[in-house]
Amino acid sequence: MLLKIYPENPSPRNIKLVVDCLRSGGLVIFPTDTVYGLGCSIEHSKAVDRIAQIKGIKKEKAHFSFIFNDLSMVADFTRPIPNEVFKMMKRNLPGPFTFILEANNNIPKLFQSKKKTIGIRIPDEAVIQAIVTELGHPVMTTSILDDDIFLEYTTDPELIYERFREKVDIVIDAGSGGNIPSTIIDCTESEPLIIREGKGQLR
Repeated sequence: MLLKIYPENPSPRNIKLVVDCLRSGGLVIFPTDTVYGLGCSIEHSKAVDRIAQIKGIKKEKAHFSFIFNDLSMVADFTRPIPNEVFKMMKRNLPGPFTFILEANNNIPKLFQSKKKTIGIRIPDEAVIQAIVTELGHPVMTTSILDDDIFLEYTTDPELIYERFREKVDIVIDAGSGGNIPSTIIDCTESEPLIIREGKGQLR
């Protein structure tokens, strides 16, 4: 399904349709403040398996991120966040950043691995914010940016739909997406380290 949702005023009815899909184990492609993302509810391990299959990677070795609606939701999945890191996240989120933090034991349960880190995203984008808020827990996400496809596939929702219509349950059309991924900051060492320069300037 290609579902139009306007970021300026997301329809509660359409948001509920997406959330019901996620709750039933469906896969959704949605807008963020960077590129369009592919995601699922973290409560459905088979949905995580489907995403890993689409990406052609092993689930236990995947570097998926989680989308939260605010920082208070983050604590359920991370070890205690150092004060300076928390202040930096608070200054820059919502925004186009992925913060890598030390994961707690809830993450290995999801991936059946010894995963020790988690990527944190709180996008400044109304549609995905509304989805996560209504869902009540994070959405696992990965970008659909791919080296072997044309740029248009990652920015035009209709082209994204044509490519993924047989693989996912809903593609949200929220207008043209971006083509610059998030900036990734590794916060697991003594000093935060930018490991990928992307959209946004850290404050």
